[in-house]
Amino acid sequence: MNEITQQTLPKHIAIIMDGNGRWAQAQGKPRVFGHKKGVDAVRNAVTFCQKLEIQSLTLFAFSSENWQRPEQEVTTLMELFMFVLTKEVKKLHKNNVKLRIMGELSRFSDKLQKRVIEAECLTKDNTGLCLNIAANYGGRWDITQATQKVAALVSEGKVKNEDINEELISKHIMMAEQPALDLLIRTGGDLRISNFLLWQAAYAELYFTDTLWPDFNDEAFADSIACYVSRERRFGCTGEQIKQLLA
Repeated sequence: MNEITQQTLPKHIAIIMDGNGRWAQAQGKPRVFGHKKGVDAVRNAVTFCQKLEIQSLTLFAFSSENWQRPEQEVTTLMELFMFVLTKEVKKLHKNNVKLRIMGELSRFSDKLQKRVIEAECLTKDNTGLCLNIAANYGGRWDITQATQKVAALVSEGKVKNEDINEELISKHIMMAEQPALDLLIRTGGDLRISNFLLWQAAYAELYFTDTLWPDFNDEAFADSIACYVSRERRFGCTGEQIKQLLA
């Protein structure tokens, strides 16, 4: 246990929060009920990361492919997003959390875009956990927007073609100013990353669990970090040991 320190833990964790709909259906309720329950799991995950002093937590809230879902489900997701930006941001701010929304936000309503700006402005100077919410985000989009910015620098004569390298592109990828992604978790049982953080996840540890997102509690989160520590440090670690760090 003495070997498990703050330096051992991941600095940046990302989660693909999958399984809300299936969780609701298993309860005999509409899929939208699962999304609402998933908000509780988000609160728990944020608190968990704060206790462990994780620097960055990135959550895949709404992918660019999610627009293809049933209209009622998309509407509910947008309403939930608005609710979180309206009600939860003050709590995040009070707890020194810095909120960042990343993705192609132009497709959202003007009202929602306004709330995003307000939420980010309110929390921009906070120094605790950086909470990144990926909304209408896709990894290919992220790489594309970064290369467009680099291309603009070339056209303006600020960069030469031969100067384009991974380091330059990395500077324009989302979250470039934050710690590199250490651990990517996917709940719900599927074994893919679904166009999420393609560039950032190049050297991240991947962890897949059958646990549906609404059931992803402290114990499940602790197990995922214990697995990461075991891989990175090459010694055994248990979820119980991680939970001891929470105390």
